[in-house]
Amino acid sequence: MTHTTTMGRRIAATALALVMAAGFAGCSTVQKLNPLKKDEPVESAAQGERISIVAFEQKLTPSERLKGQDFYIPSAQPVADWPLATGPAQAVEHAAAAAQFKVAWSKSIGTGSSTTTQVMATPVSDGKLIYTLDGEARIRAFDVNTGAEAWTRNLNPGIRRDKDAFGGGMALSGGKLFVTSGFRLVAALDAATGEVQWTKTVETPLRAAPTVSGKFVVFSDVDNQMIALNQADGAPGWTYQAIVEPARILRTAAPVPYENLIIAPFSSGELIGLDAASGQPVWTQVLAQSTRTNALSEIRDISGRPLIANNMVFAASHSGVFAAMDAKSGQRRWSVPADSTNAPWVAGDVIYLSTVQSELMAANATSGQVYWIADLNKGRKKTTSSFFAMGEGKKPAKLPTWTGPVLASGRLIMVNSEGDMVAFDPKTGERKESLKLGDPAYVAPIVVGDQLFVVTDKGRLVAIQ
Repeated sequence: MTHTTTMGRRIAATALALVMAAGFAGCSTVQKLNPLKKDEPVESAAQGERISIVAFEQKLTPSERLKGQDFYIPSAQPVADWPLATGPAQAVEHAAAAAQFKVAWSKSIGTGSSTTTQVMATPVSDGKLIYTLDGEARIRAFDVNTGAEAWTRNLNPGIRRDKDAFGGGMALSGGKLFVTSGFRLVAALDAATGEVQWTKTVETPLRAAPTVSGKFVVFSDVDNQMIALNQADGAPGWTYQAIVEPARILRTAAPVPYENLIIAPFSSGELIGLDAASGQPVWTQVLAQSTRTNALSEIRDISGRPLIANNMVFAASHSGVFAAMDAKSGQRRWSVPADSTNAPWVAGDVIYLSTVQSELMAANATSGQVYWIADLNKGRKKTTSSFFAMGEGKKPAKLPTWTGPVLASGRLIMVNSEGDMVAFDPKTGERKESLKLGDPAYVAPIVVGDQLFVVTDKGRLVAIQ
């Protein structure tokens, strides 16, 4: 194995944020700094109430030049499968799915989120079966049309030190289902039967889903190390060590394959193009900035998956940089001050992104100039009366957090922490319609066939037809 080294439901807490916690103690937006207690370091806590990082120093506004201008969105097309957490090899722009926008069926995937477990894995599908990973490393496979369970496999090793482990994800390739988990385990299963073909134990927990490229399955650990194992037998391939950064969002983005590269996001704010065969860095970009007024900008994490479309990489960091780069060279084409923990979505001329401040924006994919910005919590009170202020003070209201978007059948779709799936107009950002999922949702929907699928925080797989 070769080794390469470089420069060395609630918001994630940092060491710096802990120092300042007393100053934020009266604010409802900072809570549960260490919800997983014992084994989970305090620098890594669950997702939750969103805090603006860039709003203090920079204000993103729509472009005057683009005001009122229309833009091109391609017609809806079917999506046959969703083999990786990051989606199909060809970026989905506009999916022909969920035309009726109603729940078709709902199935339990196992253990939901709690004080010791977290449902974080994006489902994957080969077009026939859809695979889920629950809060305790149990895999289930369901028929995409009926929801009938095909098989289940428990990958929880029952190790005492890892009893609070969580996270990980899945990837499909060559009839195999590759699984990573917070239990420091990597496994290859037969996708049709669930039979375990090989397992490997690594030294540190794995939060992100794996990806596949060439002969390797590739994934990152919580110490910002990218690891490649041979798909056939799990034999060591290569490793790459990025800057170790303890301050991170709980949700971790998977690497994305592109031609002979692996586009790898890290909690340090680094986005690195690695040679898929050797793990050697080809290019590096840093999507990070620090503000003078907000300590939480020190969370530089790129926790929303990078998007590759039209030979460009689009990615956003928690510290307030949303950028477009050439996928082959890494050369930056544009950047705007927008902070996000979600993945962008490109469709024709436009790229959509939902921000930490619960705003949904549409920008020109070529220039980054903004067409419009919509408040996802429009009409809701941002503050409530404080009892302890004897009616004179105000405290922040508890507002939903949002995940997405996905463009399907003319709707720009988001899910939120109050269990809503909401459709917005992709041309204007206006709210169109909504439906109840029944549980909070923090994982973005995927598209398979004519349906959307979303995993809820309580451990249910919901199909939307």
